[in-house]
Amino acid sequence: MKIATLCYIRNDKNQTLMMHRVKKLHDMHEGKYNGLGGKFEDGETPEECVIREIKEESGLKLINPTLKGVITFPAFDGNETWQVFVFTANKFEGELIESNEGNLKWIENDKLFDLNLWDGDKIFMKWLDKKEFFSAKFIYKNGKLLDYKVYFY
Repeated sequence: MKIATLCYIRNDKNQTLMMHRVKKLHDMHEGKYNGLGGKFEDGETPEECVIREIKEESGLKLINPTLKGVITFPAFDGNETWQVFVFTANKFEGELIESNEGNLKWIENDKLFDLNLWDGDKIFMKWLDKKEFFSAKFIYKNGKLLDYKVYFY
């Protein structure tokens, strides 16, 4: 199992920072828009991982990111199951840098669902503003969402 973080960074202009995945070769997310994040390093907490990954990918230093939920993606990239800690952040410092994974863009929040997103992202991104914590499973096969379930706490 791979363990990762995913973060949706929001600014005070009603925008969310998204990455258009167009730079990496053999990227399973090629052409999609995603929040930012990545895989844990040994011994990291979810908070340490998301802060490090956001700094590496965007140049921004997160201040007090909020853990909103956990998603399990069984066999998402072939045979490997991913477990992803999903965060939001609205406090940060620094300036955007060039990312080697894709193009970073501030997107108006009312335009987010017009982007080329994974089908599951269109579902769970709506949960990010809920007060409840969520635990979900999204089942994909060959890039297509087959089913999902969620628990709110």
